[in-house]
Amino acid sequence: MTNNHDIGAVNELPENFEELKRAANRTASWRDRLNAVNELGNWNTAPTIKLLQHVLTSDQVFQVREAAYHKLKQLDEDVQMPDKNKGELFKGLNKILLRIKKSLPEGHTFEQFKEKLQKTRLDIYDTYEGDKDAEFDSWLHGIWETLGRR
Repeated sequence: MTNNHDIGAVNELPENFEELKRAANRTASWRDRLNAVNELGNWNTAPTIKLLQHVLTSDQVFQVREAAYHKLKQLDEDVQMPDKNKGELFKGLNKILLRIKKSLPEGHTFEQFKEKLQKTRLDIYDTYEGDKDAEFDSWLHGIWETLGRR
């Protein structure tokens, strides 16, 4: 795996490899993971390729997996485009969100609910924000409106 590409790949690890490795696995920020993937893709080494392959197969946010796929393709790796997420990314999501809603005072606003979710379950907030992208607020608002209406 020692082929140089026009993207500036080199055959040594980046100085900040350990930092990039931590960022690529940071569950609280899909943006940090995406940035790490984009930087790791500039290094054609076995450890960076292995880390990108791990992100490709295990990250919950499609945008991050897709970026890993494109970087691996640029490095001439034989990889498959990841599938879009289907269903819940966190088991028991509705129960978790209902618990958060019930912890707020009667008549709370959507913004209060959203803020409480972000403070108490940043992992869920961040993952779905990355997964839903521009539709995140409307998706979360729809869930907030229907929670506990049974």
